[in-house]
Amino acid sequence: MHTDFTKQYINGSWVSGSSSKTIENTNPYNGESLGTIASADANDLDRAYQSANDYQKTWDAHSPAEKQQYLHRLYDVMQNQKETIVEWLIKESGSSRLKAETEFNTASNIVFESTSFPNRVHGTTAPSNTPGKENYTFRSGKGVIGVIGPWNFPFHLAMRTIAPAVATGNTVVVKPASDTPATSGLLIAALFEEAGFPAGVIHVTAGRGSEIGDAFVTHEVPALLSFTGSTEVGTHIAELAAQNLKETALELGGNNAMVVLQDAEVKKAAKAAVFGSFLHQGQICLALNRVIIHDDIYDEFVEEFTRVAKTLKAGDPSDENVIVGPIINEEQVKNIEKLVQGTIDAGGKLQTEFEINGQVIPPVVLSEVTNDMPAAKDEVFGPVATLLRASSEDEAIRIANDSPYGLSGSVFTQDRYRGMQAARRINSGMVHVNDQSVNDEAHLPFGGEKQSGIGRFNGEWVLDEFTTEQWISVQAQDRPYPL
Repeated sequence: MHTDFTKQYINGSWVSGSSSKTIENTNPYNGESLGTIASADANDLDRAYQSANDYQKTWDAHSPAEKQQYLHRLYDVMQNQKETIVEWLIKESGSSRLKAETEFNTASNIVFESTSFPNRVHGTTAPSNTPGKENYTFRSGKGVIGVIGPWNFPFHLAMRTIAPAVATGNTVVVKPASDTPATSGLLIAALFEEAGFPAGVIHVTAGRGSEIGDAFVTHEVPALLSFTGSTEVGTHIAELAAQNLKETALELGGNNAMVVLQDAEVKKAAKAAVFGSFLHQGQICLALNRVIIHDDIYDEFVEEFTRVAKTLKAGDPSDENVIVGPIINEEQVKNIEKLVQGTIDAGGKLQTEFEINGQVIPPVVLSEVTNDMPAAKDEVFGPVATLLRASSEDEAIRIANDSPYGLSGSVFTQDRYRGMQAARRINSGMVHVNDQSVNDEAHLPFGGEKQSGIGRFNGEWVLDEFTTEQWISVQAQDRPYPL
């Protein structure tokens, strides 16, 4: 398999980017260089989009069985290259081995689910109110889908769009994240190449956002833009796409909350909350940012949560015992520091040490936090958990909903029916009873409410996102017209 991830992948060839600018790919833990990429420019982007557009109808015309064969080979290649993928996730995105293997498995599941999609692109027949008319609807791929890859779960979240898009008859052009150009794009292209996909199916243009970012969205070719990332960037993409009436599938920020009711088993809830708060340093759109605990068990929960959090080892993600690795870049470290210090200044109580060792920050636990404090009001995207009090279930749910975000959430209670009823009251696209917020299953709808995004990924929901329907009617007998 191709492993030199310093070039662009356009129309089946690895080529140097045409820009005079470069992307320096570095290990976020130790600063080691992972390669220098000559950036793509607008001409490279145009070639990629035009090549994808030229081949799309041909790809869509492949039989379901042919598309399935390609996807099965992709799945097999991924299994054979698992260690390569995991190692790249560790060294490029700062993933712990636990997180990298979790990400690999989740990505494998979406590719496996996608093997079923070619046979699930169904049409319909319908009666007509016009005598002698026959009505049919046909589904087909939307065309070319532009994919803007993220840096936090780069492999899975890029593949979550790419595999279903290709399975439903689309071709794709990917702009990987500059912090993870391999795992959110170039490595994926190499896997598709190894699986034998035709040259026009996938293209990857690694370029600086300042040079090709807006052009990636406003280019005339893509029918839909898929983006996973911050609400601020997602809003900008939506505004640009709207100018040309392009569709978007956006999975954005999530200031996610766990509600811990007074009858919850504290040890179980605390352990789940620690996992949901600190997996991948909290750099997950699904991560728990706020844990809202009933007054009756608040102090007990804070003590147990803090105890478990302090057991997590932070440091080099290549160490199999490390759970909390490095923050992706220095800018994000500074943002986390600002939010934590602002919360302490506002009255939040620090339950742990607040240390910054290069780009590694061990778990930070803040208690006595209120919803208007910086680390609770904003999505931290770091290893920081805020613990809030609530006097009742109603108040806890009000606090959970008092946010412009609504991606994922959690409710802990020993009464499962009560938990489900509480979950229904939380304005979030996904809520998990007696579990934490970080869940993703390839056959279930994934997406948020409010400023957490537009659309749904996975299963039959992504089939709707990535296909278009055409109504064809056939007049089988002469129709009289009043002319």
